[in-house]
Amino acid sequence: MQFRHAQLLKAIAFAAQKHRHQRRKDPQASPYINHPIDLANVLLHEGGVRDTTVLIAAILHDTLEDTETTPAELAVNFGGEIRDIVLELTDNTKLKRRKRKELQIKHGPHLTRKARLVKLADKICNLRDVAANPPTRWSLKRQIEYFDWAKAVVDSFRGTHVRLERIFDRVYEQRPHAERWTRHVKPAVRGPRFSTRQRRGN
Repeated sequence: MQFRHAQLLKAIAFAAQKHRHQRRKDPQASPYINHPIDLANVLLHEGGVRDTTVLIAAILHDTLEDTETTPAELAVNFGGEIRDIVLELTDNTKLKRRKRKELQIKHGPHLTRKARLVKLADKICNLRDVAANPPTRWSLKRQIEYFDWAKAVVDSFRGTHVRLERIFDRVYEQRPHAERWTRHVKPAVRGPRFSTRQRRGN
């Protein structure tokens, strides 16, 4: 499979421009572009995924949801397949947060394999970020709920990529624990109450 360096660099430049004014929710307010680059790095260097289409989709995965990018714009610049993968990974922002999270679990098994690979990397990176530098206004309860929700999403399509799933499971072991719920700061938006039986922005 040919590794398309030029297209990958074009995607990084495109995403950097689209996300240029956005920051992550960590205390350092890291540049948002760090996140999609992290996804591509996890896929390639930890998961051994060398499919450039998947790596480009990872770089672009939040452009439709979080910027003013259109599907037509993605198609013109990167082709219909990448546009379709990004569309699969895009939540309907008109829905409430809880409903969007429920739909990620419900739709997980029906994603294409390439979209599932990006989703896996996304959950790995997000859990690492929450474990190391949780969003400033997230209570401990919300952090725990986020870990459990991410696991429910990944569990919905187990068998996609054994190595990446093992990495996710190791990251999940960093799940915060508490004998009782602790509210350090009242969160701006309350997360969904998913069961801990099995788990973005964020």
